[in-house]
Amino acid sequence: MDSEFRGDQDHHDGTSDATPGGYSAGRRPGEVVFTLGLIVGSAVLLWDAYGISGFEALSGPGSVPMAVTAVMLISAVMILLQTLRKAPVTTETLSRDILPPLVIVLVLGLIAFGILLVPFGFVPTAALFLTAAIKLMARRSWAMTLTVSLGSLVIIWLVFRLVFTVLLPSGILPEAELVQALRDLFSGGN
Repeated sequence: MDSEFRGDQDHHDGTSDATPGGYSAGRRPGEVVFTLGLIVGSAVLLWDAYGISGFEALSGPGSVPMAVTAVMLISAVMILLQTLRKAPVTTETLSRDILPPLVIVLVLGLIAFGILLVPFGFVPTAALFLTAAIKLMARRSWAMTLTVSLGSLVIIWLVFRLVFTVLLPSGILPEAELVQALRDLFSGGN
């Protein structure tokens, strides 16, 4: 058996293709782009850390953030150099093994969730996202999908809104009236 083989084509044999170090002699699809993203992100964070206080003093408020982001940037450059030396792995593709369509759809769903959260509120937006995500991933009946998604949403809402009193964006749902009605119900209407 090939020492670089990490399981069956679908990676469903119980092993992980995320073994530390990945392929020891090969570069997986997308590694170079990901590492370039790390470099850009580290450079932006270093620039932001420099903006805190510049190079005023070693004990200045920006010295630790600058040191940490400088180490991040240097590490990312070293990782890029190591990655570029490796030959590409030919048994994997970006769209099948690294970033399949389901992942892209869920990321787009999370972006839509963030955009719709303020105008529509937490409850309707979360209901829409959870229902779509569960239906897409579980591929069960609509009854099961709606039961799980809406049941989960009710529990999440009760815990965060009523137990922890976290203010969630209300949007189109009259949440204040609903919370007051629940309080009245449990306090005996007093």
